Amino acid sequence: MRTGSALTAAVLALALSGPAPAQTAYVPQAVPSAGMPVCPGGLCQTEALAGLFEALAATEAGQRKRPVHILQIGDSHTAGDRITGAVRAALQVRFGNGGRGVLPPGIPYDGYRPMQVQVEARDWTLAQEPLSPATGYSRVGVGLPGIRAVRFGTDPVLTLTPEWGGRPRVLGLCGEAGPGSGAIRLRTAVGEVVADFAAPEAGPVCREIDLSTTAKAITLTPVGPGVPLYDVWLATGGPGVIVSNLGVVGATLRDLAARDEAVTATELAYWRPQLVILAYGTNEGFDDGLDRAAYETLLRDQIGRMRRLAPAASLLLMGAPDAVRTGVAGGCSADGQRRPPPSLAVVRDVQRRVAADMGVAFWDWHGRMGGDCSADRLALMPDPYMRGDRVHFTSVGADWIGAVFAADLTAAFDGWKAAAGQGD
Repeated sequence: MRTGSALTAAVLALALSGPAPAQTAYVPQAVPSAGMPVCPGGLCQTEALAGLFEALAATEAGQRKRPVHILQIGDSHTAGDRITGAVRAALQVRFGNGGRGVLPPGIPYDGYRPMQVQVEARDWTLAQEPLSPATGYSRVGVGLPGIRAVRFGTDPVLTLTPEWGGRPRVLGLCGEAGPGSGAIRLRTAVGEVVADFAAPEAGPVCREIDLSTTAKAITLTPVGPGVPLYDVWLATGGPGVIVSNLGVVGATLRDLAARDEAVTATELAYWRPQLVILAYGTNEGFDDGLDRAAYETLLRDQIGRMRRLAPAASLLLMGAPDAVRTGVAGGCSADGQRRPPPSLAVVRDVQRRVAADMGVAFWDWHGRMGGDCSADRLALMPDPYMRGDRVHFTSVGADWIGAVFAADLTAAFDGWKAAAGQGD
């Protein structure tokens, strides 16, 4: 009987004596070119971004100590963080890493995988605001993340583990304070701090904790009855850029309108964003009963609301991206069975006109993708940039379109610097 080593040697000899397996050289897939937008360089009304650009210029010059905070609010394109993650990475390479920014106070859905930080939760229950109905608004006392931590089990813990380059020194918690509120204990490798939310009167507040050193991992546990938490904030404590993504799967602009006014005002006052990006429109575009006039009124109202609650922030609308509906004869797709739903063009037209009328920056996402049915073309690439639903991006596609937006934004910034005589 052969020993194991002898058998291994015999198998190896047989393998070596046979013909060598055919080898295929790796050929990288060509990255698609960004499409031709309706706006020069992809962005219209770049003058509306002057406040953001001033903050970025001060950061580059070493004159700014606080991070430049970019806050994107939207639907599943935002919630997944792959697109915003690419934007975050690109801007932090150039301007420095100010931290991860705002996170939901737990895990909002199965498969949640934010970029640059690992989130783990045990016995930590979240309540998510239901999507707003066609009429009226659902208001359950939540802020911009659309979710809050409300109940804690027998051994509750929330653990945040940031990447090395963005390890936080500052942690912020926004929650509901009041006579019956408890506290949240924060533990790091060097000790623990307690954030107390007890207060004479009930209402939303934000507590900021200096961790005394950059933290490799942070664990949060409730003290006493705990605290209804609206969000968590992670920052390095120095300059750089922060890109926060607050998205809800299936959300429309109506869901933003449903956010609690007092909570939203408290959050924005604490976060102090230099740019607020509204990235809605895909789900409205699949609504065949969309009322154009009502949608325009809603959009104008929410732009006005953001200006009122974050008066120092620049505003930018991301135009709705291309997406196609399956099972439609005579479509523009390769198989002729898919085409964009009619309301999607309506949404995009309203967004572009309102942005121009109200002096808000507008990014032509649809044009940068390649126009109508680009979602189908991107899905048929050898390494697909769109998923089979022709609505959502794959990881490589999200990295690509996020890099396109970041490049358009920085090109506009460089143009602004040159015009202001601040070029290198």
